[in-house]
Amino acid sequence: MSIRAFLVAAVLAATIPDIAAAQDRARGEQLAAGRCTACHGENGRSQLEGIPSLAGQQPLFMVTQMILMREGIRQVPAMVPFVDRIADKDVEDLAAYYASLAAGPAEDRSPRDAALAARGEAQMATRHCTVCHLPTLQGREQIPRITGQREEFLAHTLAAYRDGSRVGADPQMNDAVRGMPDADIAALAHYLAHRD
Repeated sequence: MSIRAFLVAAVLAATIPDIAAAQDRARGEQLAAGRCTACHGENGRSQLEGIPSLAGQQPLFMVTQMILMREGIRQVPAMVPFVDRIADKDVEDLAAYYASLAAGPAEDRSPRDAALAARGEAQMATRHCTVCHLPTLQGREQIPRITGQREEFLAHTLAAYRDGSRVGADPQMNDAVRGMPDADIAALAHYLAHRD
């Protein structure tokens, strides 16, 4: 992790301890209607391949990611027009709004493959996912909710962490998936996407 990314993460962790409780969800909903719903879904559940669902996501995780994108530390070209110069208050209110929505799987998820899901569940245990993401996989603070997320988004994200092209608030995810074969990534993503 670069020094700049570390400093941004440290400042966020120290100054924004309880975003969802302190921010304006109604204002966040208004902001989302104009800039987020076309891709992330009217109910926060994405119907577009490769676009994450935000409903029920951890607010500090969302704030951290939007600020990393705004500051150019995390490169997501499609998000640049939406986060460029976005005010901290807008970021916090958007996060509070999406955190307040009921989480759930995408309506267009693939059918569950029992063998693939079993392989993914074994990978989850081997990789110790529940240590940070909790046994429910709901996440906490700057750790994201990963249960019920879009399968192809999870697979892409896991591969990006493995390959070192995804920047997080810390390098733990990069270490957790280092050397993970594509087949195991696909199985873990399938399992997580089908765990409600």
